[in-house]
Amino acid sequence: MPRLHLFEFEDLSWFPSLIRNYMTDFLQFVVNKFNFYGGIIPLLKKGLTHSGGTTVIDLASGGSGPWLRLAPELKKEIPSLHIVLTDYYPNIPAFEKTVAEGNGLFSYEKSSVNALDVPARLKGLRTQFLSFHHFRPEDAQKILQNAVNSGMPIGIFEAQKRDVKHFIQFFFSPINVILVTPFLRPFSFLRLIFTYLIPLVPLFVWWDGLVSVLRTYSIAEMKDMISRLDKSDSFDWEVGESRTGQVTNLYILGYPK
Repeated sequence: MPRLHLFEFEDLSWFPSLIRNYMTDFLQFVVNKFNFYGGIIPLLKKGLTHSGGTTVIDLASGGSGPWLRLAPELKKEIPSLHIVLTDYYPNIPAFEKTVAEGNGLFSYEKSSVNALDVPARLKGLRTQFLSFHHFRPEDAQKILQNAVNSGMPIGIFEAQKRDVKHFIQFFFSPINVILVTPFLRPFSFLRLIFTYLIPLVPLFVWWDGLVSVLRTYSIAEMKDMISRLDKSDSFDWEVGESRTGQVTNLYILGYPK
C-alpha cells in the first residue's frame, strides 16, 4: 500500500482536548490490557544500557501509552528505572493517574514538549509508541536527527503495518471503543455521552486508526530516513519487526557508538 499522509483529528490544534484525551485514554487501556509491547523489553534494556543512565524520556505519550504494563517488567532488569511522560498536548489527568498507579516509577512534564526539539535538560532513552507515523517524513527525520545531535539513544515503536490486514482490523475499531468504554477510568459521564449518545469518540478513533495504518512507515522507509541523517554513522541502528502475540511491532533503535 502507498503511504498517504492524511490528517488525524488528534493532531489538530483546534481539536477539543476533552475528546482527544478520551481517545488517548482508550488507546492507553488497549495497549496495556492486551500487552501490545511485551516483546520489546530486551530492546528497551539495550537502549537504556547505551544511555548511560536509567531514565526514559517518553515522547508523544498520549494517555501514557503501554508503560503501566511495561514498567514493572523493565524494572526487573533496571531496578532504578524512572520514566518521564511528555507530550505536545499533555493529557494531564492521564499522566496523574499513571503516576498514582506507578509505584514511584513515573513523573511527567506539565508543559508542551516537542519531539522534534527535546529540551536538553531531558536526558535519557527517548521512546515513542504509536506516534511516529503522525509525523511527515521530514519531521520524522528531524526527530531522529535531534536524538543524534543530542547524543541520546532513541527507540521508536509502532503496533501496526501499512497493509490490507491491518487496515481491515482498524476498520472495526469503533466496536472496541463501545465495548471498552465502561472499563475506562477515571469514570466520566461525559465520556459515556460522547461514546454512546453522541458517538464522537468511536467516530474519531475509527478515522484516526485507519489513517494511522496508511501513515505507518515501512522498514525500508525508516532505513532511508536514517541514511539521510547527518552523522548517522555516529550511532548504531537497528530497524526491524518483532511480534508480541498477534501484534506486529515495527521499531527503530538507535544509540551512540
